[in-house]
Amino acid sequence: MKDSLQQRARWRREFGRWGEDLAARYLQAAGLVLLSRNWSCREGELDLVLSEGERVVFCEVKTRSGDEYGTPSESVTPEKADRVRKAAEQWLRVFGVGWCRTRYDVVAVFAPVGGQPSVRHIAGAF
Repeated sequence: MKDSLQQRARWRREFGRWGEDLAARYLQAAGLVLLSRNWSCREGELDLVLSEGERVVFCEVKTRSGDEYGTPSESVTPEKADRVRKAAEQWLRVFGVGWCRTRYDVVAVFAPVGGQPSVRHIAGAF
């Protein structure tokens, strides 16, 4: 049983990583420039940090294969949004970025088993 739990956890990490890869390619194709990926600090983790002109975009990526627990974007709770904002403040400090325009986006990746994945970019989600 322990092995199956470990395999499931590994699959979830790999699936999430795959979704982040897809989201990063999607955003870069839309003209955004990737600055950081999976950046962590005490306050939390930032999936993707990008720039769009002079704006820094902090992007939370959620990947799902089904909707039994809600849509990918519905899993970004107010608490999660608050952690992302706090981590973003740290990122800006660590990288010495002074005042700048920022935006908080969500990319929802839906990849049904046996189906084509879809990507939904929600700019200014929170």
